[in-house]
Amino acid sequence: METISTVDLKEVARQYEAAASRVHKRIVVCAGTGCMANGALQVYQSLKEAIIKAGMQEFAELELDVHDDTKKTIHLTGSGCQGFCAQGPLVNILPEETMYVKVRPEDADEVIERTIVRDEIIERLLYVNPVSGERNKGQLDIPFYKLQNRLVLGECGHVDPENIREYIAHGGYHAARKAFMELSDIDICNTVSESGLRGRGGGGFPTGRKWNLTRTEPSEKKYVICNGDEGDPGAFMDRSLMEGNPHRVLEGMMIAARAIGADEGYVYVRLEYPLAVKRMRKAIEDALDAGVLGEDVFGSGHSMFIHVMEGAGAFVCGEETALMASIEGKRGMPMPKPPFPAQKGLFGKPTVINNVETLSAVPLIIRHGASWFNQHGTTNSKGTKTFALTGHVANTGLIEVPFGTTLREIVYNIGGGVTDNDGKVTHEGFNAVQIGGPSGGCLTEEDLDLPLDYDNLIAKGAMIGSGGLVVMNKQSCMVQIARFFMNFTQNESCGKCVPCREGTKQMLALLDDIIEGRATDETFELLEEVGNVVKLASLCGLGKTAPSPVLSTIVKFKDEYLQHIRYKHCPTNNCKALRSISIDPEKCIGCTACARKCPVKAISGDKKQLHVIDAAICTKCGICFEVCKFDAVVGFN
Repeated sequence: METISTVDLKEVARQYEAAASRVHKRIVVCAGTGCMANGALQVYQSLKEAIIKAGMQEFAELELDVHDDTKKTIHLTGSGCQGFCAQGPLVNILPEETMYVKVRPEDADEVIERTIVRDEIIERLLYVNPVSGERNKGQLDIPFYKLQNRLVLGECGHVDPENIREYIAHGGYHAARKAFMELSDIDICNTVSESGLRGRGGGGFPTGRKWNLTRTEPSEKKYVICNGDEGDPGAFMDRSLMEGNPHRVLEGMMIAARAIGADEGYVYVRLEYPLAVKRMRKAIEDALDAGVLGEDVFGSGHSMFIHVMEGAGAFVCGEETALMASIEGKRGMPMPKPPFPAQKGLFGKPTVINNVETLSAVPLIIRHGASWFNQHGTTNSKGTKTFALTGHVANTGLIEVPFGTTLREIVYNIGGGVTDNDGKVTHEGFNAVQIGGPSGGCLTEEDLDLPLDYDNLIAKGAMIGSGGLVVMNKQSCMVQIARFFMNFTQNESCGKCVPCREGTKQMLALLDDIIEGRATDETFELLEEVGNVVKLASLCGLGKTAPSPVLSTIVKFKDEYLQHIRYKHCPTNNCKALRSISIDPEKCIGCTACARKCPVKAISGDKKQLHVIDAAICTKCGICFEVCKFDAVVGFN
């Protein structure tokens, strides 16, 4: 490829668009991690074979001058995550905007024959709305998509993440060129400040202010770091952005580097994200080949080099000082502040660290202006936020909405409603949402109409965090949910400071006492006391927020805790040790199935006579419940 420094970006875009105009149809197969795990690559290969079998010309990457006008040209390509994870593998047909869901390799011939050749829609492959039962043709009709405002995610699922020319054709690297060739470092920092962009990694610190603090530090060497160490359970926003639009991430890093005077950057990605690592590395190679990265970027006299660093998967490396230690080859452990990274960061030099989503918003701000960006959102929380919507909700996946959107809009309209444990939509099943992962807190039914932004959530004892949203129905035990997150943070504690290392261990032990029936009122008081100590005394932000899910549920679900402690009763019957197992005398026919299968011989009774369970021996394993054909065993549901 001829270098971009000698070829105008608009000319590259014109050439690509000219080639695209000669395409009869485009088929986009979602190649994000979720869809690939469900067989998207096999679907892609089957579609390719079906196209060739039908006598059409197929291109995985558009060539500029080699189209055979005697054949219909089909542009078959993969994309990044399209967001609708529960419905994958996804296949989009353009320009008709027809989306097929849960596509299998055996559907390929029918898709090509009916939809591509005969312009017919295959009804059975369309999305079915779980509430109305209607079938929706594509993203323009599906509530999950049309109720979002996809700015940062706008090109994910549409552009080929491994094609730099297509990214340029969609306006890519135009903002970087403007930053390097037309704007000063002060201009860039001021524009980002005026936009109101705040860090999307959890803290919400104003991005422009962070950049300006680093810009004014005297140093011949500075660094930019993209924090892609996304470790929250149920969170996959940054991963999807790196997989789906890696060039946008690089462009954001370039603009940040120009703003602070850096010439080198690192993308820190956790090892568990192999596809994100692969695509980020390919994007860097293609950008270097094109002259977008390297020496004398755009002929500006400035250089920029970016490297990919794979993290070992330690949750604590999401904290910026631990992350920098990891890049330097040291054990990833946090350091006290000050000095802050803006003063003394990577290798002792001034450093800016932003997460993937924050950097991905920057090119849009430079391209469209600060006022365009800050017209979205609320007074103190500008723009949009991506969320990973998971748990007991009909439409799980990756979404993007303006700050200020209510939880009700997300759960019931975009998410399609709360589901029971069998996956069926239930209208009165909402219990809570855990927001912000292990560092966040829970919101309840009374918070459904709360506009989600940084300030409102902090006032409720929660936080935006990285953007995980785990929906829980009324069949969820909130004490067990608190224990799940505490177990995660305790396992992930780096062990450097005593409050986090020992405090989280003691909190986990106290929670175990509660769900196993050993707790007293003193246990409850001690749990809250230790949680507050860990929150106040831990060294880094991860330790300080580790007790948040527990402290939040103590406030919101105190009665549920007290039922576990005082009455040895779990309202949802999920805590195994607190179950009261018995056999219903009206339903038991004495078939002996339960007695024969019980591993500890806790069930007795003669054939065709009522059977009984010895509570002193019973381990509450549930085998009797599973084998009973007459629903006579009660206490497990």
